[in-house]
Amino acid sequence: MTRTVVTGGAGFLGSHLVERLEQAGHEVTVPRRRDYDLTSADDTRRLFDDARPELVFHLAAEVGGIGANRANPGRYWYANLMMGAHLLEQARVHETPKIVIAGTICAYPKFAPVPFREDDLWNGYPEESNAPYGVAKKAVLVGAQSYRAQYGLDAIFLLPVNLYGPRDNFDLETSHVIPALIRKMVDARERGESEIVLWGDGSPTREFLYVDECAEALALAAERYDGEEPVNLGTGEEISIRELAELIGQATGFEGSIVWDTSKPNGQQRRKLDTTRATELFGFTAQVRLVDGIERTVAWYRANR
Repeated sequence: MTRTVVTGGAGFLGSHLVERLEQAGHEVTVPRRRDYDLTSADDTRRLFDDARPELVFHLAAEVGGIGANRANPGRYWYANLMMGAHLLEQARVHETPKIVIAGTICAYPKFAPVPFREDDLWNGYPEESNAPYGVAKKAVLVGAQSYRAQYGLDAIFLLPVNLYGPRDNFDLETSHVIPALIRKMVDARERGESEIVLWGDGSPTREFLYVDECAEALALAAERYDGEEPVNLGTGEEISIRELAELIGQATGFEGSIVWDTSKPNGQQRRKLDTTRATELFGFTAQVRLVDGIERTVAWYRANR
């Protein structure tokens, strides 16, 4: 039985990963912020003293959509940088056999060639609205590679694309695009409203990975991958926000009109990953179609509001 710590294990992705690990026989510790503040070196040391992990998944992050990123640039930079640094240092001190770190595709340059390849990670500055978060995570990647080089720490770094699925965050102030669209459309339909307002012009593209599949990819990487190179996790397929809104409209039964507020930012224009490395290095290929994943997510939201 592997003693495993999952930071962020009570969150969206974390809860799905914890279920998977427990089914596989891991003894899982999920540190709660009220007990262990990972931005504190002392609290992080105490977590490692208490849990004595053989495997750590670092999923905890302070993050949100475009609005939340614009409102909290300093906090997002500091919290994400400190959490990653403290976890790497305590994994070194405690001689933890393996640490799996979730990065973010917000780390990619604003004008990275599409599809995003891991080798392009350093060829420019991230999109400004989420750059503090993305830069902090890139610094953690450098830390992981440096601790591997100097101390032999087996730290791997994965770059999940936008996630969605059951248990997502549906708070309109902090949610990402799929849960926000689902909530807006379900609520508008129930209130008999004839239109909803969305940010931007609908032209940007995004790629989405179903949350259960991301949990599977993390578990596979922990088991099969020991390299220093970062690895993308995604489907390799992109969809425009406008097409996404139409898809979610069909899934929710919303038949009203969509008003695009072009005074609001679009964010990065295109996002699509090259997922070759994940397939080659640890055998992960996404299987869930977006239309099916959205239907499951809408059903979960309706049942669990």
